[in-house]
Amino acid sequence: MASSLTKDSADRGTPGDERTFFGHPRGLATLFMTEMWERFSYYGMKALLPLYLVAPNGLDLGAAATITITAVYGSMVYLLTLPGGWIADRFLGPRRTVAVAGVVIMLGHLTLALPSAGVFYLGLALVAIGSGLLKANISTMVGHLYDGPNDPRRDGGFTVFYIGINAGAFAAPLAIGTVGEKVGWHLGFGMAAVGMALGLAQFLLGSRHLSERSDIVPTPMPAAEKAAVLRKALLWLAVPVVFYGALGLSGHYTVNWAVIPVTLIGLLVPIWVIARIKRDRDLDAAEQSRMSAFVWFFVAAAIFWMIYDQGASTLAVFASESADNSVLGWEFPVSWYQSLNPLMIMAAAPVFAWLWVWLNRRGKEPSTIVKFSAALLLVGASFFLFLAPLAIAGDGEKAAALWIAGIYFVQTLGELTLSPVGLSVTTKMAPVKYASQMMGVWFLAVSAGDSVTALLSNEAVGGVNLDRAGFVAVEATLAALAGVALYLYRNKVKRLMGDVR
Repeated sequence: MASSLTKDSADRGTPGDERTFFGHPRGLATLFMTEMWERFSYYGMKALLPLYLVAPNGLDLGAAATITITAVYGSMVYLLTLPGGWIADRFLGPRRTVAVAGVVIMLGHLTLALPSAGVFYLGLALVAIGSGLLKANISTMVGHLYDGPNDPRRDGGFTVFYIGINAGAFAAPLAIGTVGEKVGWHLGFGMAAVGMALGLAQFLLGSRHLSERSDIVPTPMPAAEKAAVLRKALLWLAVPVVFYGALGLSGHYTVNWAVIPVTLIGLLVPIWVIARIKRDRDLDAAEQSRMSAFVWFFVAAAIFWMIYDQGASTLAVFASESADNSVLGWEFPVSWYQSLNPLMIMAAAPVFAWLWVWLNRRGKEPSTIVKFSAALLLVGASFFLFLAPLAIAGDGEKAAALWIAGIYFVQTLGELTLSPVGLSVTTKMAPVKYASQMMGVWFLAVSAGDSVTALLSNEAVGGVNLDRAGFVAVEATLAALAGVALYLYRNKVKRLMGDVR
């Protein structure tokens, strides 16, 4: 990437020096590479997870349990971005929080690499905790590189950053997935640990190029308050320890005693957090109005991610059981499907970034709310398309791999219309008091969507077969109707956003 750094004498608002990364602040290169390696580790493990859970030589779980666990894990990763932002805001600042996160994620992957089912869920928990610490804060640091919310390079910078995410996500299933499926599951998980170690090294070596704002603890906690928080945390921790210890000793413990409460937390906490911020009297009238607009974006994103994230669970399980995973007679590992989405993003993201700028110069760029509406229509269309391979498999045949690729392609178009735009608009609309935490609140939309999936697929709760045509059609229709409703209310949302565009 060093060859991409060029001199630029123009004033671009770059902290520290005039060197740029594709016309963006040089610190974007550090965050780009850090996130690329972190995503390499995360998506490599994620590609293996459903296959390992359902495989006879893995944990040998059923499809419903596999989808539930995968969805709960995804929900927890994004739910934990909220305390990740809070820790940065009150204790460590974004930069130090990301460094700690890298260590925790690496330890989680090393735990998954151990050939013992007993520590498998501990490894998942560590990766989820570390990812929660990292995700909100590294995106916040991207925002710190720019000169305020109206910097015209801001959306483009987040799109470039998004390419880094997907470069790692593309390589991971090809490397980690192949090793995990063909050589050994735990060796694949071990490769994910190596990827995170490289990302951590990149971050520590290049952090001098980041904005000084990333070192600041926005609202530091006084010593007395820290002691009170620690006492409360220990008390809350003691409650589940005692409760689950009693369940285990009495012989009544089952996995659903952990899965169902965690899933409900993933659904209810986002509602509670947004309501709490809305009731905060420290927010001025403009911030309150922007938070009302944010609720619209949040609900739209939750519906989008509920369907989109099934690409790594429902669709992956379907592909492993009912698809002809071959091209011209050459059979490929099922995990390779997970490389399609990032490959498509890397190809299309520069086009989208150029398109938004080109339309903006002509005064024709769609508003953020219209982009979100289009994303919902696209993700709905992807599940309408899913009905075709489901029908083929229902007739006892194997669905062609191109059907699966087509579903991922339509979802990718929707993702590019929603995800980088959502990251950008969240940093623009965030109240000053909740600077780092708001990025965590944005990621809670994923938690809410995944929690709905987990509840529906859990045989003890919803018991819904998510890979059946009837329910796939219901989800597709829900997304399409939500997209239309969002478009019809676009002017109201624009007014609530105030001067943010």
